[in-house]
Amino acid sequence: MSSRRRDSKKGDGQFAYLPYGMLKSDAWRSLSGAAVRVLLELHTRFNGSNNGRLFLSHMEAAKALGMGKATVQRAFKDLECRGFIVLMNPGSWYHRKAHEWRLTFKPMQQAKGREPPSNEWRGWRAENAEHGSRTDQTGGTTVPFQNREHRHGSELEPVRREAAGG
Repeated sequence: MSSRRRDSKKGDGQFAYLPYGMLKSDAWRSLSGAAVRVLLELHTRFNGSNNGRLFLSHMEAAKALGMGKATVQRAFKDLECRGFIVLMNPGSWYHRKAHEWRLTFKPMQQAKGREPPSNEWRGWRAENAEHGSRTDQTGGTTVPFQNREHRHGSELEPVRREAAGG
């Protein structure tokens, strides 16, 4: 028996199957490190038949991952906006109930059978993302950048991009 086969029998347990198509997507590559960690933590609660009933509160994720609550909140929002997770039932701090989540890249067990993954992340596009300030950017003027004027030397000349590789 090879050492590789022997090692696999040591009971390494479950693993997280993440398809390459998802890992190479714009949606995945735009995630923050915190969002990836939250997603993996949520994935550890998936047992193959409980998708849609994955419990993880913001506070529990923050404690488990050693992150601040605001960072965790942003991570969950990013994961939702990019289509990796869906909030099925909101939790309640007062009733001590965690949020219930669904992973969109995993199938869901329904009464009528197994529902295939919805993969909402495939529809995410970078141009739909919220970046930077939310202030209105219309109506502004753009001033072309030029080299500073010097008292001695050549005439004022616009800055030009260099050709790639040169």
